Amino acid sequence: MDFALTAARTIGGTLFNVLPVIVFLIAFQLLVIRRPLPNWRRIASGVAFVITGLGLFLLGLEQALFPVGRLMARQLSDPNLIGTLAVDGPMQWQQFMWVYAFAFLIGFSTTIAEPSLLAVAIKANEVSGGSVHVWGLRVAVALGVAFGITLGCYRIISGTPLHYYIIAGYVLVVAQTALAPRLIVPLAYDSGGVTTSMVTVPLVTALGLGLAENIPGRSPLLDGFGLVAFASLFPIMAVLAYGQLAELRAAASKRGLDSG
Repeated sequence: MDFALTAARTIGGTLFNVLPVIVFLIAFQLLVIRRPLPNWRRIASGVAFVITGLGLFLLGLEQALFPVGRLMARQLSDPNLIGTLAVDGPMQWQQFMWVYAFAFLIGFSTTIAEPSLLAVAIKANEVSGGSVHVWGLRVAVALGVAFGITLGCYRIISGTPLHYYIIAGYVLVVAQTALAPRLIVPLAYDSGGVTTSMVTVPLVTALGLGLAENIPGRSPLLDGFGLVAFASLFPIMAVLAYGQLAELRAAASKRGLDSG
C-alpha cells in the first residue's frame, strides 16, 4: 500500500511538472497556428505514457539507483576493505583502488547503456556515410566518461578543488579543438551532453554523494557534487582524440598505398 501511494504521488508530481509544457503546446497549436491537433487520441495516449514512464523512472531512482550508488560507495570505502583511514593526516588515495575500479567500470557500462548516445551514434554513422562507426564512437565516449568519473572520485578522496580540473580540462579541449578534424568537433561537443542522461547521472550522483559521506573530512555538499561535470567534459576529449587518431590512421594508410 505504501509503495502504491508513493508511486501515485510521484506520477502525480510528474503530471504537475509536465502540465505547463502540455498547456503551452496546445495553446500554441490552437491560438497561433490555428489548426486542430492532428491525431489527438494518439497524442493523448503518448502524453499519458510519457508521464507514467517519467514517474516510474523517478520512483526507480529513489527506490533503487540512489540507494545502490550510496551503498556501493559506503562498502568500497569501508575501513575493513581499504585499511585504517588517517582522519587527522592526509588522505591516502592509494587505499581506494577498489573505488577507482568501480568508478571506471560503472562509468563505462552506464555510458554504453545510454539510449541517447546510441541514437546520436546511429545518426552520426548515417550522416557520415559510415566514416563514424557506431561502436567506435560509443566506446570512445564510454572511455572518456569512465576516466572522468575515476578522476572525479580521486578529487573527492584527495579533497583538491574542483575548478583546477575543470579549467585544465577545458584548456586541453580548446587545444584539441584546434587540432582535431573539423567534422568531429561538433559531434564531440554533443557527445559530452548526451552522456549526462537518464542512466549515467543518477548512479554517478549517488556515487559522489555516497563517497563524500563516507570519507572523513569530506562534505557531501562541497565534495559530493561535481562528478557529472567530469562525465560531461572528458567525453569531449575522448571523441576529439578519436577523430585525431582516425585522421592519423587514414593518413598512414594513404601513405602506405602511395608508397606501394
